[in-house]
Amino acid sequence: MSHIRPGATPDEPSPEEPALAETTAEEPVADESVAEELVAEESLFRCFDLNNPARRMEGFAEAKEALGRSGLVVMPTDTVYGLAADAFDPTGVRRLLRAKGRGRAMPTPVLIGSADTLRALATGLTDHIRALTSVFWPGGLTLICRQQPSLRWDLGDSRSTVALRIPDHPDAIDLLSDNGPLAVSSANLTGHPAATTVAEAREMLRDSVDVYLDAGPTPGNLASTILDCTDDVLRVVRIGVVSVEALRSVVPGIVAPEEGNEADDSIDDSSSDDSHDSED
Repeated sequence: MSHIRPGATPDEPSPEEPALAETTAEEPVADESVAEELVAEESLFRCFDLNNPARRMEGFAEAKEALGRSGLVVMPTDTVYGLAADAFDPTGVRRLLRAKGRGRAMPTPVLIGSADTLRALATGLTDHIRALTSVFWPGGLTLICRQQPSLRWDLGDSRSTVALRIPDHPDAIDLLSDNGPLAVSSANLTGHPAATTVAEAREMLRDSVDVYLDAGPTPGNLASTILDCTDDVLRVVRIGVVSVEALRSVVPGIVAPEEGNEADDSIDDSSSDDSHDSED
């Protein structure tokens, strides 16, 4: 039914219907630069400043929730930033390897919060191993041990071994206490420098990570020293923050890498032996 009043032209609005404002071609809500700012702001909720008590509490709660659903968390340690998943969650570990561009051939190490956890996860703990942990844990020494045969996890092609370390960082210890053992590799893409800040980690890993925990810059870009303890003779796999001389001051018979084959893991966390990924 027509609403045009008598005497009005079709182009003239009736009193019952207000005139519509003239419209032009639809304009974008925001230009590209503004859109990028909106995306950046949207992602800020996933990055938490651990030096702010309120944000720290929020961040730890978000991290726990993310880890519980196979998510990934970038966390601070005493060496470089680490990329973490629940060690007992195969889906989370697979996500970690994909995020880094890493295959199963280099299993992910595990960070733990106490020596009691070492005894629960590893077997064949000799006097030499106990002496090393008493001196260098918490700290920058990773030990490759035989894992307990009862463990049901999938860290990669580990050949029944596990690389373990207790980090010397209060935020890392609190996160481990809250969530249990975490599979942790350095927070970078394979072949790229290890991240010493959350900004560097985010630049490489972006939205593959659910939560970023920012405690400020790490002490340096040197990763942990890795020691293979699966044989009678202990062998240094990678030299990092703990020197061979320091190790030999505790266990004199430790074997160092052959001259010329020492791994340079300050720039590439993939430089390890053929059985274990290197972590932070």
